[in-house]
Amino acid sequence: MNSEKLARLEAGTTLDEALAFYDSLPAVECGDVSGRYIGRELRTGHAMDGLLEATGWYGKEFDDADHVHPLLFRNRRGEIFPVEPRMMPLGMAASVPDAIVDRSQGLIGGLRPLLRARGHRARLRAVEFRGVVTAAMVYDHLPIIDVFRRVDETTLFGVMDLRGSTPYCFILEREPA
Repeated sequence: MNSEKLARLEAGTTLDEALAFYDSLPAVECGDVSGRYIGRELRTGHAMDGLLEATGWYGKEFDDADHVHPLLFRNRRGEIFPVEPRMMPLGMAASVPDAIVDRSQGLIGGLRPLLRARGHRARLRAVEFRGVVTAAMVYDHLPIIDVFRRVDETTLFGVMDLRGSTPYCFILEREPA
């Protein structure tokens, strides 16, 4: 049933509708979040809508609670690599022209040597968010916490809590083994 609700939201939604669905979902234990996840945006009218996917965002990888790759990208050759979050201009998302976003996937791949993370850049912790204690990914060097709820056994609903911004919503689907 949650998967069907999510599919309806992915066809088009508002932030209020997305957060109402998020609030209806159960919490996630940190120990239940492991492996590599393929990410997709849940467009709600946020300034970042379309930016991550257009630049080649692949998802996230959780090796264990203290070792998380918060941003995985895929280049045009299909190679997946972790990106240093401090190199991503998240605060400038609203001012990036669409024409640049449309051409940026090749740019991310071309800049791979400069953008590549040299280690894990986040960790998992239980955090209270919107009245529920649940698994959250805490970035090491940025004022960002991604907070998760469970849609089903392989799917997580994430909300990026970035200081000074409205919530940004995304979905993580566990990569098939």
